[in-house]
Amino acid sequence: MSNTNPLKTSLNTHKLAKLMARAGYGSRRDSEALIRAGRVQVDGVTVEEIAARFPKEVRIAVRGEAERVAKAGRLWCYHKPRGLITSHRDERGRATVFDTLPKSLGRVVSVGRLDLNSEGLLLLTNDGSCAGALEKSDLPRRYRICVRGVPSVTQLAQLAEGLVHEGILYAPIIAEVERILGKNSWLSLTLKEGKNREIHRVMQHFGYSVSRLIRTSFGAVELGSLPTGECRELTSEEVSALCVDPAIQVR
Repeated sequence: MSNTNPLKTSLNTHKLAKLMARAGYGSRRDSEALIRAGRVQVDGVTVEEIAARFPKEVRIAVRGEAERVAKAGRLWCYHKPRGLITSHRDERGRATVFDTLPKSLGRVVSVGRLDLNSEGLLLLTNDGSCAGALEKSDLPRRYRICVRGVPSVTQLAQLAEGLVHEGILYAPIIAEVERILGKNSWLSLTLKEGKNREIHRVMQHFGYSVSRLIRTSFGAVELGSLPTGECRELTSEEVSALCVDPAIQVR
């Protein structure tokens, strides 16, 4: 009879798609597609079984690329400046967030996106599955925005109830007017979803254009005084508060 503890074995091994995400091959779904296509090798042997499990130290290779080793999952907070695309490549040749990051981070992905002219807190991780889970979470995202005009109490109440704009349902957004500067106003917003250009579109619903948009927090992670263009690794308390995979490590 084997003396192997199946629970311990399970804890010490991971599905190949998760290891690939940790190694920077993209999301688990992307990795599973590569496995099904027979393009993935582990320690030199082709693997086509989605459920196959391996220890994290194995060497992974996708046909035609150099081998990689899965890294411990990590999370960073990055202060995105205006004028950068949140993408690994841009067909128009514009500068991207990932062009500016320290090489020491290795390959990372963003948790969601911020538009070209949006700025503020952007979470980064080397674990594609972690990014996907955070994007789908209902953790509050907080923003400061500047609009032309001053939203009325009635309009703010409509935002708090949720609304439909151009056939798309937007969940409730809690908004408060922070200050009024001439014909412009600064608002603080809290929302729990991240539809494409959501804030711009709900403001457009009331006839307001957004001239500045700054994300100030994601869940318990605060942008704080982090300088523009800089990044820092999350603390263990911040990682725990995000309720992500407990295998995420903090160095």
